[in-house]
Amino acid sequence: MTETTKEQKRAVGGQERRLLPVVARVVGWLIISLYVVSDLANYLLTYSVVPWSNVSLLDHVEGLIGDLGFAAFALVGALLVTRRPSNPIGWIMASIGLMVAVFNSGNAYAIYIMATHSRPGALAVFGAWAGNWYWFVMLSLALIYLPMLFPDGRLLSRRWLPVAIIGGIGALGVALLGALADTLVVGGAPRFKIDNPIGIEGLAAPWNLPVFVVFEIIFAVGVGGAAASVIVRLRRSRDVERRQLKWFAYVTALFFGSAMLTGVASDVSGVGWLGNVSFVTSMTGLVCLPIAVGIAVLKYRLYDIDIIINRTLVYGSLTLMLLLVYFGGVTTTQALFRTLTGQQQQPQLAVVVSTLAIAALFSPLRRRIQSFIDRRFFRSKYDARKTLESFSARLRDETDLGALDAELVSVVRDTMQPEHVSLWLLPGTSMNGAREE
Repeated sequence: MTETTKEQKRAVGGQERRLLPVVARVVGWLIISLYVVSDLANYLLTYSVVPWSNVSLLDHVEGLIGDLGFAAFALVGALLVTRRPSNPIGWIMASIGLMVAVFNSGNAYAIYIMATHSRPGALAVFGAWAGNWYWFVMLSLALIYLPMLFPDGRLLSRRWLPVAIIGGIGALGVALLGALADTLVVGGAPRFKIDNPIGIEGLAAPWNLPVFVVFEIIFAVGVGGAAASVIVRLRRSRDVERRQLKWFAYVTALFFGSAMLTGVASDVSGVGWLGNVSFVTSMTGLVCLPIAVGIAVLKYRLYDIDIIINRTLVYGSLTLMLLLVYFGGVTTTQALFRTLTGQQQQPQLAVVVSTLAIAALFSPLRRRIQSFIDRRFFRSKYDARKTLESFSARLRDETDLGALDAELVSVVRDTMQPEHVSLWLLPGTSMNGAREE
């Protein structure tokens, strides 16, 4: 290869590197603008068919939280596209937010046309058709490819490529069956049916077909493989990458784990409001997840995650214990009062006693839980604090720098774990602490 050809390639590569940030900024602003316009169109079209007053307050709250969640995906995705255009994480997140906004607005347009004209045009049919199948494509991006490629945009190794392919096949299979259904159903109340111009005759309910279940199982295998990939990556990671994964794992475990627990509790106990709590919790996680991903990829205040996890464990355990004390105290006090007096009407004494018990237990219980959490889950920091306390106590009594030299270096290595440690003394200062003349 001649020198001229090499110079030409370097020049082309340099132009591409200079052009990429400019294109990324333009695309980022287009993502935000498209999401805002699509989401606004969705609201206007939806509430032109279903009046605002006919929707319950809980549905309004759930819809608002859901919109905030997907808006967070679009906004953080646009930010990552502009700041890290070579990392596919930003493109995936922006795609998730845009797919929901654009396709939901198309579906709302189809509902509006059916409610006002009863005969859909080509655009309404396309909106209903896209809204009939895009969900599993969006879910594959959110549940398979986002966790598998986080945080650097690359798979853990080539051995994980079949997992990514299998999950994609399952998602595309389900989406294809939805796209080929002979009837497109849009709306909840009212509900409309639109003939699919590319649908297969007789394929009215593809979710009842055995092949649909097979594709769902394949998709579930992909989701499980993505979760396993995150766990393996977390176990192998060190330093910065480990903290990036902690941000992702923390939000996923806290919000979506809580949503699953409350959902199961609602199904088992039959308490309806627990189901609402489960949905609101999952939607809150939908808002917090893109924020955590943005912090991790941009490496902004990564070290705060250890403090957040520590406080969550401490105050979560403390809240649970105090609730048990409160309800246990109320129940026990009421039972004793009923036994001693025989009255069914219970006084406020039980509530007062339980409240006082909580006030008395709060501080000592918090200290004990904090100590246990530090020893069990943050052992290195706990040992570092103990080391510093011991060294501080000795420092007050020792004035010989020669005696403290080796111990000071050892303490710094044990607590801060730097790569190199050096001890500098003021010029003219002897090792016994006296200043030389």
